[in-house]
Amino acid sequence: MTNVHIAATGTALPGKPVDNTTLATMLGVSKEWIDLFVGTRTRYFGWDPATGEVRGSLADLCAEAAAQAVRASGLGLADIEFLVLATATPDTLLPTTATEVADRLGLDHLPVYQIQAGCSGAVQALDLGRGLILGGRHAGLVIGGDVTHRFLSPRQDAAKIPTGELVNYVLFGDGAGAAVLTAEPEGERIAVRSVLNSWTGRGRSPGQLLDWYGTTDRDSDRPMLAEDYKAIEEHVPPIASEILWELLGGLGWSLDDIGFLLPPQLSERMTARIVDRLPQGPARNISCVADTGNTGNALPFLQLDRLVPELGEGDRAVGLCVESSRWIRAGFALEKV
Repeated sequence: MTNVHIAATGTALPGKPVDNTTLATMLGVSKEWIDLFVGTRTRYFGWDPATGEVRGSLADLCAEAAAQAVRASGLGLADIEFLVLATATPDTLLPTTATEVADRLGLDHLPVYQIQAGCSGAVQALDLGRGLILGGRHAGLVIGGDVTHRFLSPRQDAAKIPTGELVNYVLFGDGAGAAVLTAEPEGERIAVRSVLNSWTGRGRSPGQLLDWYGTTDRDSDRPMLAEDYKAIEEHVPPIASEILWELLGGLGWSLDDIGFLLPPQLSERMTARIVDRLPQGPARNISCVADTGNTGNALPFLQLDRLVPELGEGDRAVGLCVESSRWIRAGFALEKV
């Protein structure tokens, strides 16, 4: 058993939800195709779907989520001793988005870390924050978030976008989430019993690519964002089962001991297929992707934020996360104390 706890969570989603009817009109595709292919109902963008104007940065979203988490924890900003931020889409390579968030919060003279990763980065941030608490810190912030404005543009001619790229417009959204970690049980008093973070991609082809351009290749027509959906559909369900059994086995828990399950959030359709192939127990599923879209590193925090009001004393929850970029297994086990 560990001495690390989640005291509070916070989330931030930009603008108004964009539904499938609006998105279908923007892209010149049928609403039914979106409904059937991904099943996601709404998503949020930090840019105007009509004009492409960027209205908010990743730092804005992360600072909003972090400030909300600190307020909910009952702690003050002076109590925060570190900040860890995970993202695949930083505002700039330098300065890091993590330092920009710290500045917006008014934090100074503390360790600030930024993790470059896909959706598993949220769990990596939790893992690093847990290590810092066990190393002697008393409280800190872990944050995850991603934005899409560099990779999706409504100014493109949708009719010329290959289907493999067009689906990204209906799959992804923008958002951020945060949690306050403490050494002592404070606030929500949710103990972090275990964290799993393991790369398992040796010899496997990537399931996802997120590219970037420099000054010499910015006119390239290669895709900036691409997924191998067949590989994802094949590999993610069994990997999710592996994560579940490894977390349970390490703690000596059974399926009957879990009250809540936070499954991988890829799309509403994919998440449903994953859940159908997981070992079945009495746990209730906590999912958000149908309402928020795939927000990358924000997703586990968005799920946590939905979980917190549901947890009663003694309740246990397990979260699963599979990053398909190079097949990273990640997860965590929680218990309300």
